[in-house]
Amino acid sequence: MVIKKTRSLCPECLRPVDAEVFEDEGRVLIRKECPEHGKFENVYWSNSKVYHKAEDFDEEGEGLLNPQTDPMKGCPLDCGLCPEHESHTVLGLIDVTNRCNLKCPICFANAAVSNYLYEPTYEEIREMLRNLRRNRPVPTPAIQYAGGEPTVRKDIVDLVKLAREEGFTHVQIATNGVRLARKPELAAELREAGLNTVYLQFDGVTEEPYITSRGKNLLPIKLQAIENCRKVGLGIVLVPTLVRGLNDNQVGDIIRFAIDNIDIIRGVNFQPVSFAGRTPADRVEEQRITIPDFQKLVEEQTGSEISMDDFYPASSVRPISDFVAAIEGEPQVTFTCHQHCGTATYIFIEDGKIIPITRFIDVDRFFEVLEKGKDEIEEGGIAAKARVIARSAIELPKTLDKSEAPESVDIKRILTSIFKERSYTALGEFHYNTLLISCMHFMDPWNFDIDRVRRCVIHYALPDGRIVPFCTMNSIHRADVERHFAKPLNESKD
Repeated sequence: MVIKKTRSLCPECLRPVDAEVFEDEGRVLIRKECPEHGKFENVYWSNSKVYHKAEDFDEEGEGLLNPQTDPMKGCPLDCGLCPEHESHTVLGLIDVTNRCNLKCPICFANAAVSNYLYEPTYEEIREMLRNLRRNRPVPTPAIQYAGGEPTVRKDIVDLVKLAREEGFTHVQIATNGVRLARKPELAAELREAGLNTVYLQFDGVTEEPYITSRGKNLLPIKLQAIENCRKVGLGIVLVPTLVRGLNDNQVGDIIRFAIDNIDIIRGVNFQPVSFAGRTPADRVEEQRITIPDFQKLVEEQTGSEISMDDFYPASSVRPISDFVAAIEGEPQVTFTCHQHCGTATYIFIEDGKIIPITRFIDVDRFFEVLEKGKDEIEEGGIAAKARVIARSAIELPKTLDKSEAPESVDIKRILTSIFKERSYTALGEFHYNTLLISCMHFMDPWNFDIDRVRRCVIHYALPDGRIVPFCTMNSIHRADVERHFAKPLNESKD
């Protein structure tokens, strides 16, 4: 049964081609045909029931009021962002270098193997940051420095300071942790400069996944990096690259590791392998893991302490943004990413027991209260605002089942503070008492879907002023961008 028509890419030549997403024997597949390279059929989502459940959170965005490029060749070739893009930037990315101190067999950025240097200058990065902040109606609030390995730049601490100076409220770096482990003072310097989060590549709790996917046993390095961050209170999100047959049997162990280190680890963001960059493409279907696969692995490997039903698409939280926007009277950061891009849940820990937030909060009713309040404010204006805030402070806690809630955290007080007083302190308290378990499945040329690209909220800023969605950058544009702005290798700062 055909679910929808879309556009995709030929995995061989990257030519945009017509495609259709269809359901077959409980799975959702995508098929297309290139006039030169023939037909392709690949798994889109491995479970059609879970796919259709996510459809309930199809949240359309409003795009940018000031797009940077015009639609000429057609999506996805006009990235910049163009007027056809339907979401604003929630997380901006800047690759500060293509150098790396590792040469991993798996790397979507294909770092450290080219014969040229891509490394924007400090001033170029300043302008890229400003370009992200110029987005309207919502300036980009969060930035991630990536690469390559961003910590190989000697000025990485200054770049963190720069991001703060340019108005970003959240700054993080994606890192393999090697320099954080070998240079203990770096964690303190980064934290003092204003870094919020270390986005730490972390493939497992044994040495085997690292030997296969990274070329060496990096587990001791990861553990030392975590310890150095702990000493200075620098928060960490673990980022495992999931590959079937490599580390899919360690999903539960990684979650348990995060729980055991919840004092410094804020979440785990699993990323099923994307077959782009330096990632072997001859075993796509054999190694593919989709979001329903991930959810099932979590359920199985946590003994159902976290179930498949505890997960919601990232787009499900839109009612929160809309409610705050109605109260504040100005646009807010809104997760209007495609409903099939990612999934997440929050868990609390009580005496070693995992308590997902869905076990004591009626999430659907919670969102309904917010949507009702938003609608009432929009219809009644300023006169309705105080009434809605007061009522929400009463109704939101009613979505809470205190008998199932963790005793160590006053969830009712936190909810009231967040939504009645808009308390950022309370919001921070919530995050420090929970662990985010999430999965973001970035696309590659085999499962590429333009519908998802147009709703992307994670965007790369480029030196020429363009802003490019994550999956088009890594599937199509990266090599051309890096070559265009390349410098001789002898211009390296190290």
